[in-house]
Amino acid sequence: MSPAASEKRIALAAVAGAHGIKGEVRLKLFSDSVESLARQKMVFAGGVERRLLFVREAGKGGVARFEGVDDRSAAEALRGTLIEVDRSALPPLEEGEYYHADLIGLPAADAEGAEIGTVVAVENYGAGDLLEIELADGKRSLIPYRAGIADLKDRRIVLDPAFLA
Repeated sequence: MSPAASEKRIALAAVAGAHGIKGEVRLKLFSDSVESLARQKMVFAGGVERRLLFVREAGKGGVARFEGVDDRSAAEALRGTLIEVDRSALPPLEEGEYYHADLIGLPAADAEGAEIGTVVAVENYGAGDLLEIELADGKRSLIPYRAGIADLKDRRIVLDPAFLA
C-alpha cells in the first residue's frame, strides 16, 4: 500500500534549466501559477531540502532561486529535478477537492466491488482530469474522472468498466 497522504511529497514543478548567470532556474509548473510554490519557504529539489529564496511568474512557467545555488553551473545541474513539498505543507482541501498525488495508488473496482486495477497516474490535457488505470493484465487505460464514470468512495475509485478502452 502507498504511504499515508501526510507522508507523501507532492511535486509542484520541475527545473527546466538555468536562467541567467546568478543561479536562477526556469521552472515547468504543475499548477496554474507560482502561487502554491510561492507559499513555501522550504522545498525538496531532487530529494535535497533547500530554502526557496524567491519564485516569480515567467511566461507559462516560473523562475526561482534556491539557497546554495549561486551560479549558472549549479542551476544547470538541477535540470530535470522535481521541486516537491511535503503533503502536510499544502493547504487543506475543500469538500470535493483533491490533490492528484492522493489518487495515485488507489485501487479501482466496479460498482459490485470486483477489482479492476490501480490508479497509476492522473493526466489533464485541458478537458478535465483523466485517471490512468493499470489493469490486472498490465495494460493501461485512461478514464475520465467524472461523477458516474469514476467516483472516489472509501479510498478507492469506483468506475464504470464501459469507459475503459
